[in-house]
Amino acid sequence: MSQFRIEHDSMGELKVPTKALYGAQTQRAVDNFPISGLHLPRSFIRALGLIKAAAADANLALGYLKKTQATAIRRAALAVAEGEHDEQFPIDVFQTGSGTSTNMNANEVIAHLANKAGGRIHPNDHVNYGQSSNDVIPTAIHVSATLTTSEQLLPALKHLKRTIDRRARELRNVPKTGRTHLMDAMPVTFGQELSGWAAQIGTAIERIDDSLKRMRRLPLGGTAVGTGINADPRFGAAVARELKKLTGIRFESAENYFEGMAAQDAAVELSGQLKTLAVALMKIANDLRWMNSGPLAGLGEIELPALQPGSSIMPGKVNPVIPEATAMVAAQVIGNDAAITIAGQSGNFQLNVMLPLVAYNLLESIGILSNVSVLLADKAIAGFKVNTARVKEALDKNPILVTALNPVIGYEKGAATAKQAYKEKRPILDVALETTGLSKSELQKLLDPMTLTRGGIHGGGGGGG
Repeated sequence: MSQFRIEHDSMGELKVPTKALYGAQTQRAVDNFPISGLHLPRSFIRALGLIKAAAADANLALGYLKKTQATAIRRAALAVAEGEHDEQFPIDVFQTGSGTSTNMNANEVIAHLANKAGGRIHPNDHVNYGQSSNDVIPTAIHVSATLTTSEQLLPALKHLKRTIDRRARELRNVPKTGRTHLMDAMPVTFGQELSGWAAQIGTAIERIDDSLKRMRRLPLGGTAVGTGINADPRFGAAVARELKKLTGIRFESAENYFEGMAAQDAAVELSGQLKTLAVALMKIANDLRWMNSGPLAGLGEIELPALQPGSSIMPGKVNPVIPEATAMVAAQVIGNDAAITIAGQSGNFQLNVMLPLVAYNLLESIGILSNVSVLLADKAIAGFKVNTARVKEALDKNPILVTALNPVIGYEKGAATAKQAYKEKRPILDVALETTGLSKSELQKLLDPMTLTRGGIHGGGGGGG
């Protein structure tokens, strides 16, 4: 049997692999764009399948497809959405900027599957009825990003926040040396420190969730240039309703198709919120790395779970691998956002022409942020141990505790006391006994680390400040 069959499109005949479910237009794209070997991800192909199924149902309801046609298309499209034919989507990410090749790839595969099942389905006339690549691909970006964010990223972030909140409660009464400029500062509790992380993640969830309001608005129905040529004016809203049935997500038809096709502002906004999340995760990861540093020559405040050997030459070395992976994910997401920002500027008149790049980078960011957030929660934050002896030793010798004496002894005497304690490497309490004239019981009360973590003024009388 021949390895190829002959297919044709408006440009003529072309050899296509015999086993391929796609046709000539897909093959031309495979031949034209041997660039990166990167393909649009599973989540994007899923969205395409869902859109084509919803479009078939809408066209049936509106009277533009026969029931047998719509049923055949829907069945084939849902098989694509379920991932049964991912190998049939071989086109490189770096292709025509509208993503026309990928839209036709879906149309050809779905038509081929429908025809194998006994239908008489044409990829353009039936599968693509009422549609254009120019509104299908932006819609697929919105659908895929909304689904993956809702189903993967937001649950992962909520799990991460719950984990941080739980550890913050467990460590709410464990004081440690605070740090500003990486230098010793007034004490905080581990619980307070972790509460800052939890708040960052909570705010990130709010930002991302808010941006999904815009992502749920779909430009399908605008067809070629936003005017809706060759589409029923009811089509966009009908597809949004069908997608809601298929996914449970409240998709809606965009009020202005020109915006949704010529620009990618909603995707740029979501990417910006993902970048903000990446910045928060980088901060948390680096805090963990610093706190875990050592174990002898660093801060050594905590001990992260030992997951794997850390060196091919130094026996016994264990590294903070999950925070490091988190930091790399954050860097990648920040880079993806830069690419998406540039792509978002590339709308010329009625069409953005970097749509596949937006889709690939946005979905990669969502995917890796989802995965690493769960790992950060489960393999780093949930199981780290506090080195209480090390933390207490550093806290006892922290000369900055003298700040609490300012209202009693004044800033100048406090500074002199702190410098002496630091120079002599002695606990601040011992030195303050010599320099302040205060009793040991008074100093113990004023310098109690847990009391100091509660803020406010704990001394009485005196000047300074």
